[in-house]
Amino acid sequence: MAGSVLIPISEYLNSLYHPDCDYLDGELKARNTGEQPHSELQAILTRIFGMHRQDWDVRVLTEQRVQVSEMRFRIPDISVLHRHDPKDRIVHWAPLLCVEVLSEEDRLTELQTKVDEFAALGVANIWVLDPWKRKAYYASTRGFEQPSDGMLRIAGTPIELSLQEIFAELDEF
Repeated sequence: MAGSVLIPISEYLNSLYHPDCDYLDGELKARNTGEQPHSELQAILTRIFGMHRQDWDVRVLTEQRVQVSEMRFRIPDISVLHRHDPKDRIVHWAPLLCVEVLSEEDRLTELQTKVDEFAALGVANIWVLDPWKRKAYYASTRGFEQPSDGMLRIAGTPIELSLQEIFAELDEF
């Protein structure tokens, strides 16, 4: 966005964008959204976490602003918080989990900066799901790794999701 006008952080925090944008050091960065497979997979995952919110002691939020540093806000497709985390307007702490659902134009290599920022905030669990290729990854500062057994898990919790079941449900749409 060379040559773009910088937006004051106060303006970003008090404005509504449709869809919402990441805020990166004064610049707005559009997110790829609006495709049915992306939306359907996001809805499936949100429903699963919502159904298990009491058993897993979590809250699930979609497209919630997360402040990853003083001048940077990212918007994961799904944020999973501990149930008793504060209910602030903006998440200023590390969610239990951040989930990114790829749009058709997205590439894993392009997501690495976002993953690095979540990790620097302290997010220990970052998942990336690709509705086009029917793949999922654990994301970290080291890159992207597919789960070896077809299950996405969060260590130390009862959270466990079957990729086969998730993608089978996606195929029903």
